[in-house]
Amino acid sequence: MSPRPYDLTMREQGPDRFRADGPEVPTPNPGPSPQYELTVEQSRELDRRATNEFGIPSIVLMENAAIGLFQHAMRLIENQPSPSVLICCGSGNNGGDGFALARHMHNAMIPVRVIYTQSPDRYKGDAAINLDIIQRMGIEIHDARSLLNNRSDSTPTLIVDALFGTGLSRAIDGELGELIDWINQTKQRRGARVLAVDVPSGLNAQTGHPMGDVVIVADRTVTFAALKVGFRSIDAQPFLGQVDVAPIGVPVALIHSLGCRVNQPHDRE
Repeated sequence: MSPRPYDLTMREQGPDRFRADGPEVPTPNPGPSPQYELTVEQSRELDRRATNEFGIPSIVLMENAAIGLFQHAMRLIENQPSPSVLICCGSGNNGGDGFALARHMHNAMIPVRVIYTQSPDRYKGDAAINLDIIQRMGIEIHDARSLLNNRSDSTPTLIVDALFGTGLSRAIDGELGELIDWINQTKQRRGARVLAVDVPSGLNAQTGHPMGDVVIVADRTVTFAALKVGFRSIDAQPFLGQVDVAPIGVPVALIHSLGCRVNQPHDRE
């Protein structure tokens, strides 16, 4: 059974003692909900309109993304006796999602380490805010080079790829290429599981084609709001793993107006 991290029904456990637990509230089951897919440009437009037209602060969208990631991360490490998580964070909002996820993992008492890929003072906007929060929380943070120089460290149960999102348009090389190679080797040789944030780094979300020789091979990809059109490509399949869509709180009418509905088996029933 999947964990229920936010079940806040309080049950008495003796004088002045309570625990966060309780029966689940039954919810209606209206049947499978329709899935939509977005192009890269439509994904950008979705975020822009959610913020500009509906007044949803971008950091709220980032927080909702992190909550969705947290729920899937917990499923990937459930039943592990001593789970640990390594979150590799890039320079943009994808990295910000990773920083926010680290806070939720830490609060769930899961040992977590964060890897950043540029100097902390170069992070901007919502990513910088979330980085500042986890620094104040005392979460363990290192730069990518220190990780690559100490490859004999203990293997994490789960590695989160929060390096590049849908905006990547070039092949990955240099230190970041080394980092992705290390992640893939750690998965293959040591059994770590890999969770990709929105899209596996190095995969073109529009075409589904690798943009070079360096691409994350994920066990699960958690993409936001809707599927990405490139995920249909046969070339994308070896890298995606299981694909799940996490809502981020944008008005559903925006997804319906911008996206294209994906035909599913139940549509033919």
